[in-house]
Amino acid sequence: MPATKAVPAWTGALLDNKKKGVYYCSCCGVDLFSSSSKFDSGSGWPSFYDVMKDKDVSRLPAVDIKQDRSYGMTRTEVLCGKCSSHLGHVFNDGPQPTGLRYCINSVSLKFKADKGGTSNGGGNNNKNNL
Repeated sequence: MPATKAVPAWTGALLDNKKKGVYYCSCCGVDLFSSSSKFDSGSGWPSFYDVMKDKDVSRLPAVDIKQDRSYGMTRTEVLCGKCSSHLGHVFNDGPQPTGLRYCINSVSLKFKADKGGTSNGGGNNNKNNL
């Protein structure tokens, strides 16, 4: 079942995770974000400046985006590209090289550490799709 409920800011289990590895969808297991694109945004949720590519179609990102008008705001929602579960939102105030901030709910992610101690690459600039 797709994740729909966010945890309150500053309470998520993965917020302060500094290990190298991959963050993947807690519902379907697809890889979404590399630890190499994680940064401290000060928002209270795990934040990333880039997404991984789809494993089956490498020209596509591992996430989908759509307009979200809930709670009287207009935002860009981030969904898992495989199972469409809610992951969080993306904003245009992130660091370079993408300028994006994927603000993701900890409950929608699980983490697998790299065995060799190196981080997997991201590599899909999704800025033009916002």
